[in-house]
Amino acid sequence: MVSKLDLYKVFCMVGKSESFSKAAKALYMTQPAVSQAIMQLERELDVRLFNRTPKGVSLTYEGSLLFEYVNSAINIIDAGEEKILEFKNLTTGELKIGVGDTISRHFLLPYLEAFHNKYPNIKFKIVNGTTLEICSILKAGEVDIAICNFPIDDPTLELIPCIDIHDIFVCGEKYKQLLPKPISIDEVAKLPLILLEPNSNSRKFVEDYLISKGIKISPEFELGSHDLLLEFAKINLGIACVTKEFSQEYINKGLLYEVQLTEEIPKRSIGVCFLKNVPLSHASTKFVEIIENKLI
Repeated sequence: MVSKLDLYKVFCMVGKSESFSKAAKALYMTQPAVSQAIMQLERELDVRLFNRTPKGVSLTYEGSLLFEYVNSAINIIDAGEEKILEFKNLTTGELKIGVGDTISRHFLLPYLEAFHNKYPNIKFKIVNGTTLEICSILKAGEVDIAICNFPIDDPTLELIPCIDIHDIFVCGEKYKQLLPKPISIDEVAKLPLILLEPNSNSRKFVEDYLISKGIKISPEFELGSHDLLLEFAKINLGIACVTKEFSQEYINKGLLYEVQLTEEIPKRSIGVCFLKNVPLSHASTKFVEIIENKLI
């Protein structure tokens, strides 16, 4: 069954070319099919749209009036289809990512660079926050994907682990002299501790592990930034719990020292998450593919 839109497309082409045969050629249709389409449209509208002459066809007054609207509407539809094609080909669009500051700096930047080099016309919107905050805005539809600290227990989210990370304790020169040999987690808990704020997923993971060992902690400092943890420990304000992979620069330069434990804290991971019941945009899909391919 021929749709009304198809009839209008035929009408528009005949109006432009002023010929059934030329319109048929342009539309890859037979001339009788074009004539039939115009007659069907005229019947449905109950008005004559074209004057038929041996030299061709011309729009009637009513046809000219309709042509202005139809031609404009079809141009808008064509523009919309072109825009969709641009999004599909990643020649335009926006990628919205939720991520924490530390993960942005130590994990995300190389993937942003690789994606931008491949798809330079895609704009980025980066929203920072804790894992809890990022998951909340992800579920609210404010970002397309999130890069978070795992574990995350949320059945509405699809989780793709990317890299393993390890929680360690670090100290400055003063505490290094006081800790010449490996110590237990229980002994660490008795030291002045510098931890992330309680709503941080990293803090919760470590704290839950300590509680599983029957150890309760009361930190001296609670901070909102991983970089501040490193700086506070560097000036000997206490023992900081940090992510080892994100602290190597300080450790390698001898600014901080890893506290040797008799028992390591279990590893966890950083990964990508997105809503299970919402299809990823083309840009988001390609970005996730870049991350996965680079990790192989």
